[in-house]
Amino acid sequence: MGAAIRRVAGTIVRAPLTGRNRRELMYCGFGGVAGLAGFWITVVLLLSGLTISVSVIGTVFGLVLITMTLRVSRRLGSLHRRLLKRMLGRQVEAPPPFQPGTGILNRVDRRLRDRPAWRAVWYALIKLPVSAVQLYTVMLTAFGLADLAYPAIWLLFRNHHGGTLSPLVAVVPVPFGGNIRVGSWLGAFPAALAGAACVVAAAWLARGINAADGRLVRGLLGPSSMAERVSELERTRALAVDDSAAALRRVERDLHDGAQMRLAALAMNLGMAREKLGDDDQAGDSAADNSAADNRASDNRASDNRATVRELIDAAQRNAVDALADLRDLARGIHPPVLDNGLASALITLAASSAIPATVSADIGIRPAPAIESIAYFCAAELIANATKHSYANQIKINIHTERAGVLVLEVSDDGIGGADAGRGSGLSGLAQRVSTVDGRINVSSPAGGPTMVTVELPLRA
Repeated sequence: MGAAIRRVAGTIVRAPLTGRNRRELMYCGFGGVAGLAGFWITVVLLLSGLTISVSVIGTVFGLVLITMTLRVSRRLGSLHRRLLKRMLGRQVEAPPPFQPGTGILNRVDRRLRDRPAWRAVWYALIKLPVSAVQLYTVMLTAFGLADLAYPAIWLLFRNHHGGTLSPLVAVVPVPFGGNIRVGSWLGAFPAALAGAACVVAAAWLARGINAADGRLVRGLLGPSSMAERVSELERTRALAVDDSAAALRRVERDLHDGAQMRLAALAMNLGMAREKLGDDDQAGDSAADNSAADNRASDNRASDNRATVRELIDAAQRNAVDALADLRDLARGIHPPVLDNGLASALITLAASSAIPATVSADIGIRPAPAIESIAYFCAAELIANATKHSYANQIKINIHTERAGVLVLEVSDDGIGGADAGRGSGLSGLAQRVSTVDGRINVSSPAGGPTMVTVELPLRA
């Protein structure tokens, strides 16, 4: 028991002598000053912006001040994270960077809804009492070290005879007392003892307040909460969907403008070569009728060679034409060109090519994003193909409309035999996976005997 007490007492007393204590005090000093300055900067800018925004005339200028406050708060948050890492070695990840968007109004709107910046504002406000404690810790250490040196100060500067010397005053910050008057060398030891107590108390107070400040930094200046993490993941997924759609569109254009044109030119050149070879054959036959008998054998061999070359050219041209057809199908599968005129026109074109008579009704208020249009088009194409193969229907109806704000609804129905089931690994399960990438939903209603209706709900924007 006694050994444990001595060990604890030794740990408490040795705390001010460690390198960690120096780092803790440095962080208290720099962090306290930064927190105090950040508090006043944030309060002045924010209150000025809110006050000016109350009037109609000053709304614009007030919003500028508020957005400036949010930008400054992000910078101050970055400063506090760097101080915490540099002096205490505690790494706190930065929140997601601000995404400005396009257009002035969009930038202002996103800035005002920047949650990490508002959390940084809250940190700047809460930091004031924390900064006060941190600066008090530095002051307590400074006064404690001064009081601790009073016996040496007395010996160096007050240890002489003659005259009456005024007593020294040792300042002991609250709550440890007040002022201690030192009138003799022995009287300096109580002041030194009080100074030692202040230094030890300051060491542990610095650890405690810095630990609390570290929690505040992690909670308010670190990565966002779970809801914001989900929002950020949804945003990055939407960007990935849009980027992939744009990349596929570029591939389709490259295929159309590059490879397809070259294959078409190759097929035309082969056709021209075949025609030229046919003309040469006719000229050779005419020349053969007028030639001597001893040249007939060589003319026959030349005619055989031309026939072989003609067969090779015919085969090459057929392969070029087939490759061009395959490439066109591939390009249409990546991005149908009819989508350039809008989803409604694309669905009408798709219905016109259906083996089963199909009708289209469309009521789309706001045009969806290109990625959403592609998903809706391929869903309709797959559903029409499934109905053609399995439903034995006489008619297919396609209805696409915006049911409510931000939602696109595609309905494909037929009067066939029914029995479609998305859970049996059919094409419907693939469609469900495809629409789920943008938080879409698919609902299948297909009782035995029909009719079948498949409803696909998609957001207008990913």
